[in-house]
Amino acid sequence: MEREALKRIVETHAPSVYRLAYARTGNRDDAEDVMQEVFLRLVRSAPEFRDDGHCRAWLLRVTANCAASLHRSPWRRTQPLDENLPGEAWDGPEEYGVLEAVLALPPQYRVPVHLYYYEELSVKETARVMGKSEQTVKSRLYRARAMLKERLKGAHEDD
Repeated sequence: MEREALKRIVETHAPSVYRLAYARTGNRDDAEDVMQEVFLRLVRSAPEFRDDGHCRAWLLRVTANCAASLHRSPWRRTQPLDENLPGEAWDGPEEYGVLEAVLALPPQYRVPVHLYYYEELSVKETARVMGKSEQTVKSRLYRARAMLKERLKGAHEDD
């Protein structure tokens, strides 16, 4: 892969790769490790992409796989979500309570929410990245919205 092409891909897609890795792992160090592994795999395999969408889908799929592999590692360290969330990890007008609620979801729900709402992938694209059926993604999004609604309702009642 050409150096300039690789540089463009990294500059364009690194934020999405990092956000998904962070959403999946819940910690900066692990997200950075996953991101590094994803771009190493890109360099090693040097795949040919039809277009930028194909490149993005490939990177997000590899990110999801690398993050899942990290969780299966025998030396996996268990750490809580970072208390001071990195500003660059989430760029949006959301209130901290919504972000906190999303990050508190179990990974099986957090990942599809992240891909669908933050990365703006369709259900079909989300299913492809996750390696799940579209119905599974729809179901997880439905359950995640219910959990978020309940969590946020409870948070607002405390105010």
